[in-house]
Amino acid sequence: MTLYELLDPILAGMGYELIDVEQSASGRLLRIFVDKEDGGISIDDCVVISNHLNKLLAVEGIDYNRLEISSPGLDRPLTKQSDFIRFSGKLIKIKLRIALQGQKNFIGNIREVNDGILGLEVEGRLLHIKLDNLEKARLVPEL
Repeated sequence: MTLYELLDPILAGMGYELIDVEQSASGRLLRIFVDKEDGGISIDDCVVISNHLNKLLAVEGIDYNRLEISSPGLDRPLTKQSDFIRFSGKLIKIKLRIALQGQKNFIGNIREVNDGILGLEVEGRLLHIKLDNLEKARLVPEL
């Protein structure tokens, strides 16, 4: 079982969404990115999560020196179909694994997501992109 697979249901049960898990090459730093639907992560959320995970990781025998809990930031990565549905209408930046119309990088608005296909409006045209062709997808911060 990966660390992501261990933490995902635990955090979901606490009302949070696990976005990503990063572990340094030495394994000494463990960084957990979390979010929640009703408005982002506060410092209080980070404290609650950290206290809970410190106990869980000790029980599971996972060795680390430092645990960091963080929000995914304004340029939050989108990795699951549910992410694209949640942020429908928002501006995103994507990088494809396999080029579409000779291009791998696009910036556009999410218009639809159905059966693993993203409808992305780019410069007035609607592109249909398979989610499994996405190498990276991130929100473009609204400032």
